[in-house]
Amino acid sequence: MTHDSRAQDSPDTRRGVQDQRTVMFLRLGVGLIGILLPPALPFGNWLAAEVTGRSTEGFWPGSMSASYYTDTRNVFVGTLCALGVFLICYRFDRRDDRWSTAAGVFAVGVALCPTSPDGASDVQRTIGVFHLVFASLLFVMLAMFCLYSFRNPRSTQPARVGTAYLAAGVLILVALLLSVVAGVTGIGDDWSVQPLFLCEWLATWSFGAAWIGAALELAAHRRGGSETAAVPRQPGGALVEPRQPEAQS
Repeated sequence: MTHDSRAQDSPDTRRGVQDQRTVMFLRLGVGLIGILLPPALPFGNWLAAEVTGRSTEGFWPGSMSASYYTDTRNVFVGTLCALGVFLICYRFDRRDDRWSTAAGVFAVGVALCPTSPDGASDVQRTIGVFHLVFASLLFVMLAMFCLYSFRNPRSTQPARVGTAYLAAGVLILVALLLSVVAGVTGIGDDWSVQPLFLCEWLATWSFGAAWIGAALELAAHRRGGSETAAVPRQPGGALVEPRQPEAQS
C-alpha cells in the first residue's frame, strides 16, 4: 500500500510555511552577505587596480554606497540584489514575513537607486535621496529582527543569546546614527578610511553576525530535538519539519 503524502500535508505546509532547513539556510545566506560584503569592496578595488596596473591609492570607497562608482560596482549591486531575494523569500511567522519582505524591497531599492555622485544632476540627486531612504529603512528593519524577533522573550532562549541579539540591534542603530552625524558634520572627510564607511561596516557586520547566530541557533535546535519554544517566534507561528519519505507497504 502506498501512502500519498500530499493528502497528509499539515495546514502550515499548505499555507507555504518553510521548513526549518530552508529558514536556516536563508538566515545563513543573509548573515554571510553581511559579513563578507564590507571587506570585499575595498579588497576588490585594490585587486582590480593591481591587476590592471593602476595606482592602488584610494581603494577605500567613501562609503559602501560609493562603491557604485568604483571597480566593485557589480559586486555591490549584485550582492544587494541577492540579499533582497533572500529576505523576500524568507518565511518564519506573520510579522517576520512582513518585515523580511519590506527589508528585501529596500535592499533592491538601494541597489537600483545609486547614491548621488560628485557634481550630480537634479535627477541624480533625487535618486540619491531615494537611496538614502531605502538604506536607512533597510538597516532599521534588520535592527528590528535583532531586537524583537531573534530575542523573543516568550521563548526559552538562554539569556546570553538574547543579550547578544540585543547588542547587535543596538549597534546597528548606533552606527546608523553615527553615520548621520559624520555625514552632517563632515568629520573624518580627510581620513583614508572615512567614518561613514566604518559605521556602515559596523552595522552590516552586526546584522550579519545576528543572522548567522540565528541560523546556528536553529540548527542546534534541529539537532537536539528541543522544544520549539527554544526558537523565538510569534504565537501561532509554525516551523515545519522536513517530511520524511513515507514508507511503502
